[in-house]
Amino acid sequence: MPAQTPASIDVYTWPTPNGHKVHIMLEECGLPWRAHAVDIGAGDQFKPDFLAISPNNKIPAITDPEGPHGQPISLFESGAILLYLANKTGRFLPADESGRWQVLQWLMFQMGSVGPMLGQAHHFRLYALEKLPYAIERYTQEARRIYGVINKRLAQSAFVGCDSYSIADIAIFPWLRSWQNQGVVLDDFPHLKAWFESIDARPAVQRAVQTLAERRKPITDHKSREVLFGKTQYQTR
Repeated sequence: MPAQTPASIDVYTWPTPNGHKVHIMLEECGLPWRAHAVDIGAGDQFKPDFLAISPNNKIPAITDPEGPHGQPISLFESGAILLYLANKTGRFLPADESGRWQVLQWLMFQMGSVGPMLGQAHHFRLYALEKLPYAIERYTQEARRIYGVINKRLAQSAFVGCDSYSIADIAIFPWLRSWQNQGVVLDDFPHLKAWFESIDARPAVQRAVQTLAERRKPITDHKSREVLFGKTQYQTR
């Protein structure tokens, strides 16, 4: 009897760094999946159907019809999704305890520092209507510091988390794709640059970052800004 084709994982997402983390992992694992656009500039993230699986109104979220014990599962938070997919497939997270903890600490570094700080650099350098010199300098310098941390790590290791490609690399890479907008000169970080170019050349990565690329547009109108950065974002739902 032929093997049954795995059911597709539904991914509710948008072409952002956090969305691309999950797109890359799915492509690298070779899992079947479907992207469902959640236009965060139009307010799709506040719709009841999306909030049912992502109560923090953030992308990405997934629904896997073949979750633990064969039962459906829905998950939000990109870091949790990466861990789930690594556990599901047995890939990109070392089996040995020492290697696993090495990868997990760098995954936490991405979630606690890389994403939040580079996100603030993007906000104040590009999106904020009022250009605040203190905020721009604060987050630009923090971006450069973070790049330095990663560069130092990559002077010692071929990959960020351990000696092989892992969810730590998958989590960090998408946040560095817009280094110019973060006030960073990539040539200042040669070890990071070499690593970045090697990840960028991976076929699965190239496929993944094209997900919904045609839907991405600059945030320039007042309504979209209000949805993303204004009071609409913080309304109790």
